Amino acid sequence: MTPKVQVGTILIEERPLIAQVLGLESEPYSGNWNVIKGLDGFSLDRKIHTAGWNFFFIATEVKVMIFGAIGATNIHSALKRILEKVRQQNFNCFEVTGIVAKRFLGVPYATVSGHSRHIQQSCMLDGVQERQTAQSGRLEAGVRPALIRSNNLQSDKNR
Repeated sequence: MTPKVQVGTILIEERPLIAQVLGLESEPYSGNWNVIKGLDGFSLDRKIHTAGWNFFFIATEVKVMIFGAIGATNIHSALKRILEKVRQQNFNCFEVTGIVAKRFLGVPYATVSGHSRHIQQSCMLDGVQERQTAQSGRLEAGVRPALIRSNNLQSDKNR
């Protein structure tokens, strides 16, 4: 069963290192996107900053219109379309900021909107190329090789 999505829900692209370092719990939602459990944007931002990482808010709103009543299936369909746009921009998170039902000449439709977010260690947003490299799985976003090596060394010591 897919998790319930509402305004304030954060979806994160599956990145095991980010989830491990930040201690995030999530549920699978669509493809390689997960819903972060129990945290809204503000709580997640505090948790990320406490760990010494950064959580970027991308000002451009991403919006999709769907025909029909608001329901889990229609919202899921709209979010799949939105997440494809977010993935193309190489951002690793998305925050749902609006789910609005409307009618035009008696025909129901809804607008689902939100903002891309990005988690990384560096305090300056990585360029497209760095985010693309991270998305392809060769390196976690904003994580410098020295951090990965130090994490591997710590895990080797614990064995």
